Amino acid sequence: MLHPRTLFSLRPIECGFHWYSTKSTKLAAGTISVSQEVSNKQRLFFTDPISPGSIFFLPNGAKIFNRLIQFMKLQQQFKYGFQEVVTPLIYRKSLWEQSGHWQNYKEDMFRVEGHDNMKEEYGLKPMNCPGHCLIYKKFDRSYSELPLRFADFSPLHRNEASGALSGLTRVRKFHQDDGHIFCTPEQVENEINSCLKLVEMCYTKIFPFSEDEGYFLELSTRPDSYIGNLEIWNHAEDVLTGILKKCGRSWRLNEGDGAFYGPKIDIKVRDHSGKSHQVATIQLDFQLPERFDLRYKDRDNTYKKPIVIHRAVFGSVERFMAMLMDSNRGRWPFWLNPRQAMIIPVNTKTTEQVKKSHALLLKLRGMNTNDDLTPIALNSFHFNAEVDDRAEPVGYRIKDALMKNYSYLIIIGDKEVETGRYAVRTKESRELEHLSTDEIFSKFCELEKNYA
Repeated sequence: MLHPRTLFSLRPIECGFHWYSTKSTKLAAGTISVSQEVSNKQRLFFTDPISPGSIFFLPNGAKIFNRLIQFMKLQQQFKYGFQEVVTPLIYRKSLWEQSGHWQNYKEDMFRVEGHDNMKEEYGLKPMNCPGHCLIYKKFDRSYSELPLRFADFSPLHRNEASGALSGLTRVRKFHQDDGHIFCTPEQVENEINSCLKLVEMCYTKIFPFSEDEGYFLELSTRPDSYIGNLEIWNHAEDVLTGILKKCGRSWRLNEGDGAFYGPKIDIKVRDHSGKSHQVATIQLDFQLPERFDLRYKDRDNTYKKPIVIHRAVFGSVERFMAMLMDSNRGRWPFWLNPRQAMIIPVNTKTTEQVKKSHALLLKLRGMNTNDDLTPIALNSFHFNAEVDDRAEPVGYRIKDALMKNYSYLIIIGDKEVETGRYAVRTKESRELEHLSTDEIFSKFCELEKNYA
């Protein structure tokens, strides 16, 4: 069994993928965050002193979390050419020394000891980049393989000070849509532009946060504590500056807030109070290839060092969820809603109505009632639908479903059973559509296909 040592530090995060402001903020006494308020109403997540800074996702929260991960995996793999890898959670101290994290970051890491007289200390990983460097180095690499893009969604741990922990936005255990791109110097600009395009799609088309400013960009430059030589740092900052000047979006300078191994472009959004939060990041790194002696054989048969781009679009998935809740107040789009449809039989004493309700439920969930040994198809649609057949007045059940933010209400009465066309309404409108089972299923499929 492994026993993390509890090492608390008030030192701000100053390196790696850091999603959190270096200035912690506390809510006024007696107030709760918007995300916590939404969670309380919709039963999404909770925290407990038994594991400070770690999130217990309840079924509804886990549905949202998994949908976000599913969305990003599809974009990264099939649109932007990332290959997903799965890497260990703990590494020997020697790896962190090689990467520079032990010298620059160890107070913010959970150190791990075992009972088998391990001769070397271990650390829980706070970021994935050293592990991805090991994967790159495992095989001989050629210029023809580059750019090589790795994605990783495994959990990370950072030893945040206990007084700075706050809901979903500042945690000790979290997940990233993490990625590292190994490329040639000539490929850097195209790769960073592709990262910016994915950011643009996510933060304006799929998850619009604000009608006025939306997200904004910051160039974070060399911090006081850094590794590498000044000439390489200046070159890296010039590269990012040139890309930002051509990207067509306004940006601002954030001096001295770069990672210890390289400058970065931080993507930020504002919450309802106007406070900015870092979400995505794109980081340029000339240092890790040196420290891990990474190389590739170029066209002229000489060996050269790749450049590493660290990037994440959601950033911390937990923090991204908090920003979504702050923005939408729990009014989820259909494709992301953990409560997509409530089926309400008008007369719960009528066997035929209840049977039709449960048959429709199975259809929406993509389940086959004829063969329990047949698995659900990998590429099938299945929706978060429920049946409310409680012995309560139909008006009460409709009001309850609306209060719980179900996207659609499907009402089945005697007439609906007779015609096979069910009354369908949204949470925003009382106007009814009368649709067959197949038409309801097709409608829901189209909504999900269009991320509506």
